[in-house]
Amino acid sequence: MTPQDALRRIWTDADLDAGALERITLEGDDPVLPSTYRVGAAALASIGATALAATEIWRERTGRAQQAALDVRGAAAAFRSERYMRVDDAVPPDPWSPIAGFYRAGDGRWIQLHTNFPHHRDGVLRVLGCADDKAAVAKAIEGWDAATLEDALAEANMCAGMVRSPDEWRAHPQGQAVARQPLFDIERIGDAPAEPMGDGGRPLDGVRVLDLTRVIAGPVCGRTLAEHGAQVMRIAGPDLPFVPTLVIDAGRGTLRELTRGADVFVQGYRPGAIAARGFAPEQVAALRPGIVCVSLCAYGYDGPWQDRRGFDSLLQSVSGIAHEEGRAAGHDGPKHLPCQALDHATGYLAAFGAMVGLLRRSREGGSWHVRVSLARTGHWIENLGRIDGMSHPDLKRESIGDLIQVSDTPFGRLSHVAPAARLAETPPYWQLPSVPLGTHPSAWPA
Repeated sequence: MTPQDALRRIWTDADLDAGALERITLEGDDPVLPSTYRVGAAALASIGATALAATEIWRERTGRAQQAALDVRGAAAAFRSERYMRVDDAVPPDPWSPIAGFYRAGDGRWIQLHTNFPHHRDGVLRVLGCADDKAAVAKAIEGWDAATLEDALAEANMCAGMVRSPDEWRAHPQGQAVARQPLFDIERIGDAPAEPMGDGGRPLDGVRVLDLTRVIAGPVCGRTLAEHGAQVMRIAGPDLPFVPTLVIDAGRGTLRELTRGADVFVQGYRPGAIAARGFAPEQVAALRPGIVCVSLCAYGYDGPWQDRRGFDSLLQSVSGIAHEEGRAAGHDGPKHLPCQALDHATGYLAAFGAMVGLLRRSREGGSWHVRVSLARTGHWIENLGRIDGMSHPDLKRESIGDLIQVSDTPFGRLSHVAPAARLAETPPYWQLPSVPLGTHPSAWPA
C-alpha cells in the first residue's frame, strides 16, 4: 500500500472530505529505515493525517485553504525523535533497564521482558525469584515455558510478551479481537451546543488540552497538538514513574476544575482504570459538555487481553513483528523495528482523532470520544505490506542536521527533531520549550 493510499483510507474512514487530499503532498516512500515493514509509509500517512486535519481546522476558522507537504525522511526522523535528542550535546541516559530484552525460555521459545520502570523490574524479579542481574534472569527463565511465564507475569500485572509469528497472532483470541477493531473510532458520547473554532493565528489557537499520558504515544499526541497552537497541560501524580528522556522529548509545550476548562482530554491508562476514579469519557463529558476525550491503550478495547499492560516493543513481540524482523535480518531470534513505530503512529492518530472531534464539535456540537490502541496500529502496519528493506542504510543523526532544531530549556541546550509537516500559512512549531514536570501550576493560563 502506498503512503497516499494509506492516508486516503485514514481520511475517508473519518468521514472527511476526500477533496482535501489534493492539498497535501507526500514525498518519497520506503525503504527509509532498515526494516521489512513499511515504517516510512506509516509515518507519512499518520503524520500527514494530522497535518491535513490542521489545514481543515484552519479552513474552518478562516475560510482559506492551505497546502501541506511531508517527506519520508522527515517523517522517519519524527518517528525516532527520542533517539536523536541531545541535551548540551550529550546523549541522554539509556531508558532501557539492564535486564529488559529478549530471553530464550526452557521450551526454546523467546520471551521479552519490559522492566524500564522500577516497580515493573522488581515485580518481574519477584516472579522469577532471582537477583537483578541479566545472567541470573536468563538462568531463571530457562526453568519456564515462555507462554506459562507470559501468563504468570500478566497475572502479577507485570509487562512481558512471548514472541509469536504473525500466523500465531492471527490465531490467538486477542489477535482476532484486534483484527475486528477499527484503526480508530470517533463516537459521539453526549449532547452539547456547537462551538465554532473562532479566530486565531494558528489552527489550534485557544484549544486547551489536558494530557494524562506517559512514555511515547500519548505525549506524541499532545506534542502534535501543541505544534499547531494548542495549549497542552500535562498532568501526573507525583508517585508515578517516568522515563526522563521521554519526558523531555515529548513534553513540549484540582483535575476536575482543569477538565471543566479543557477542550481535549487525553488519557493513556488501561481500559477502565481512569473510569474507576470518576473520569470515564461520559463522566468527563458531563463535567465539560463539548469536550473531546481521547483514549489510548495497549491491547485494544475487546478480547481477553484488553486489560493487560503493554508497550510498543511488547506489541511488536506478541504480534509477529519482532519475529519477522528477526527473520528478515537473518538473526537467530527476534528483532524490533528500527523505531517505536506503533507508539509514534498511535500518537499521531490520536492527535488526528482529537482534531476530527474538534471539527465535529464546531460543525454539529456534541461531546466526542476517540479511541486508538498500539495493537490495532500494529495490525495496520502489518497490513501496509512488506518490502525488501533490511539492508537499507540506517538514518544516522549526523545525516539529518537540517531536521534538527536547538532551544534553551531548563534541562540545558536541547537539540531535537523539528516538526515533520510543512504547512504553507501556519508552519508548525512549539511555542514553549520542554520543562521538568511540576514546573507550571495546575491552572489554565488566563
